Amino acid sequence: MNPPYLHPHNQGVVLAVRVTPKSSQSKISGIIGEELKIMLNAPPVDGKANQELIKLLSKTCSIPKSHITLLSGETSRSKRLLINGLDEQDIIDALGAILKT
Repeated sequence: MNPPYLHPHNQGVVLAVRVTPKSSQSKISGIIGEELKIMLNAPPVDGKANQELIKLLSKTCSIPKSHITLLSGETSRSKRLLINGLDEQDIIDALGAILKT
């Protein structure tokens, strides 16, 4: 069974996240409802928080930033991102050490 924040997509995996901008550091901090909770050390101005989110996920999943596309939520705290080149298990493995699930 996949976590509620992961959804299969014909081009990869859709990741549902809930971001908190202007935090002291950028990190994945847990699960809230059906979304992955992510704190970002960037303000929600001029897309800086979205850029920081993509950078964090790229580093966490060890994939290029170009493999991550923001599908929805550009100006919202709730966002959906398409991650190309990985399947659900790859993301679960990458997040496993962080979430200790």
